[in-house]
Amino acid sequence: MDRELIVIMEDEEAIAEFVRLNLERAGFRVSWAASGEEGLALVRREPPVLVVLDLRLPGMDGLEVCRYLRRFYPEVAVIMLTARGQPLDKVRGLELGADDYITKPFDPRELVARVQAVLRRTRPGSTAQGRVKQFGSLHIDLCRRRVSKGDRILELTPREFDLLAFLAHRPGQVFSRDEILDAVWGPDYCGDPKTVDVHIRRLREKLEDNPARPVYLQTAWGVGYCLNPGREDKDNRTGS
Repeated sequence: MDRELIVIMEDEEAIAEFVRLNLERAGFRVSWAASGEEGLALVRREPPVLVVLDLRLPGMDGLEVCRYLRRFYPEVAVIMLTARGQPLDKVRGLELGADDYITKPFDPRELVARVQAVLRRTRPGSTAQGRVKQFGSLHIDLCRRRVSKGDRILELTPREFDLLAFLAHRPGQVFSRDEILDAVWGPDYCGDPKTVDVHIRRLREKLEDNPARPVYLQTAWGVGYCLNPGREDKDNRTGS
């Protein structure tokens, strides 16, 4: 069974290494980022089951990161790391949707216990839940970053996969071009926003039997795009 991924966002390397070692001993895969921007890039590349989030990050701080995660990756659990004497930060983080917090310094056994407790609440049942998304004959393996349709493996660029995976996390929900740019390209992207339309068109060419009459990637005119959560229907005439 594949190990679940946890992302650590912590600018103090010694603390990050301490957390990483203990989580790996508990059976998790772990990635580390020293800033919020780097951490969100890791999340977009492969959404983890949980983020261990220091609130006092340089640049994009932990509260901003938490707000972003709750908006675009609500299924990802968040445990905040706070220093003693920061009660308001704890309250604000919990109000933004963090699942738990732990105060530095902390016992590694407490950290692992809290991670496991949060995951029991947010990931009931199988630990592999949600790693493979299926829409009719379309399969999206979020862990292996592989997409197949029937027996055929589809060759996607990294950005195409990130875009498809983002929409697959919340099927049926319409996202505007700006929301997609923010989530997939990142909040600092300054290029042409129509790159979203270009990537949607390329994805349709690879996913759809008839790109002019898409079944999977649909358009809500004047609003944005969504991934159709319904069963495959080759006679579907909407959303082109």
